[in-house]
Amino acid sequence: MGAFKKNLLLFLTIGAVFVGVFIGFAGRPFQPSSETIRMINFPGEIFMQFLKMMLLPLIIASLISALAQLDAKESSKMGLLTLAYYLTTTMLATFTGIVLVLSIHPGDPQLKDDWAEGTIDTNISTMDTFMDLVRNMFPENIVQATFQQVRTSYHLQKPNLLKRNGTSIGEQMDKMKPVVEYHDGINILGIIVCCTGFGIIISQLGEQGRLMVDFFIILDAIIMRGVAVVMWCAPVGILCLICANILEIDDLSDTAEMLAMYVVTVLCGLFIHSVVTLPILFFLVTRRSPIKFVKGMMQALVTSFGTASSGAALPTSFRCLEENNKVDRRISRFVLPLGATINMDGTALYEAVAVIFIAQLNGVTLSLAEVITVSLTATLASIGSGSMPAGLVTIMVVLTTVGLPVKDVSLIITVDWLLDRIRTVVNVLGDAFAAGIIHDLTQSQLVRVNTANRALTKAIQREIELLNGPLENFPVGPAGDTDELLNGSDEKRQKAFNSRSNVTRIEVGNQSGRNSFSNWTTAPLLSALRPIGNGADKPRRNSKKDTVVFFGEAEDE
Repeated sequence: MGAFKKNLLLFLTIGAVFVGVFIGFAGRPFQPSSETIRMINFPGEIFMQFLKMMLLPLIIASLISALAQLDAKESSKMGLLTLAYYLTTTMLATFTGIVLVLSIHPGDPQLKDDWAEGTIDTNISTMDTFMDLVRNMFPENIVQATFQQVRTSYHLQKPNLLKRNGTSIGEQMDKMKPVVEYHDGINILGIIVCCTGFGIIISQLGEQGRLMVDFFIILDAIIMRGVAVVMWCAPVGILCLICANILEIDDLSDTAEMLAMYVVTVLCGLFIHSVVTLPILFFLVTRRSPIKFVKGMMQALVTSFGTASSGAALPTSFRCLEENNKVDRRISRFVLPLGATINMDGTALYEAVAVIFIAQLNGVTLSLAEVITVSLTATLASIGSGSMPAGLVTIMVVLTTVGLPVKDVSLIITVDWLLDRIRTVVNVLGDAFAAGIIHDLTQSQLVRVNTANRALTKAIQREIELLNGPLENFPVGPAGDTDELLNGSDEKRQKAFNSRSNVTRIEVGNQSGRNSFSNWTTAPLLSALRPIGNGADKPRRNSKKDTVVFFGEAEDE
């Protein structure tokens, strides 16, 4: 009973998924109107808006507060390890998908002849896609990046008749001109780059940046508290989203019959990557049970399936990693936002399978060089898919590189609603395993940072005790007698303060050199330190409740 009560939200969310699927299929024979489907989807839409509303401040607060508590060296190492891991797992996912689609061979040219083709925008360039990715990494306006992102669009250029001396010498043909435009949507990649730099700079400021770090830590805690409340609405929201999604599908039976082998191929690839590849990699590095780790992530995985969004599941992923799997918050708050943007293992696998499937539909046999091109392009395209309007756009990028017809993407749109949810679960699981692995690889550095922080805390407490205690007990340095600390000029008071505070810093091997007081006027900022006044101030000792805790210190396991 205790376990059920503790995991009540998880059980309710899982139940909502099954109920949503059941109601969706049960309601299809009644052919509900579009208005009815919209009303069913409405609670889920509001739930998604709540999560997206909290996404931006959560990413900003979590990234800055995490990186500000690490040295630049530790931050750089963590960043390189994270990027290397993400690139490795994405390439493994792509390789798995290619091997399966070549082995199963789900594409049949007859299938394309029997299927009614839809229409889709084919104006897309691989070069423009990657240039947009870099543009979004470095936004020209950080405020604009919170609600708009760069995307290259193609506009029809009107023909111009060129004349010279009254004689026509040529005519420009109609052509599509690329135009860099801003479109609605959060530029998550740009926000992450800016916040990463901001957090690292704050970490270099030491005590001067302490108030700013405290602000972001408190903001992060407030947002997570709000998310915890909103997540109790998840069962209703997820139920409505899944139910409406199933009800609005046209010709579900025909779709299942025509694309059954394609769906099976993608699902097999996602299953192998998430159940075999990632757990084995996690176990080899950490020597911990991947089953127990996945069990701790269940709430986040169910949420990602219901919302079909890695970003919407981000708050739940934070909570599952830190509370259930005991991952250091400084790791999770950096690795997960970055992973939700660039680590798309499921998407890379899906793209590789889809592209080769379309080649098989057209009776095209890809050479080894073309297969390698597909694997590399799918890997790189998935990295930029976080800034794309839809995952299908990245498939067009890969199709373009091997000269396949982009319009054939319309054939697989009908099953994307299901595959999108499942590959999102794989993406979230991959991010979680990444956080667990990076936590294990950087644990020694984190312990060293924590030890230095504790030494700094003791040094500050020692300074406070000396400064607030009887002056006759204060070590006398070369600055002169103790009266200078109380009645001297500002210059003499600064000199006396430095002389006395340096005594305690030497005791801890100058551990506090970066973060300790640099000026006697800033010393009173700490809660346990009263201002250095004049002779009317009476010496006193700190009470037991006057304690100093260094900000952001994490407990060692």
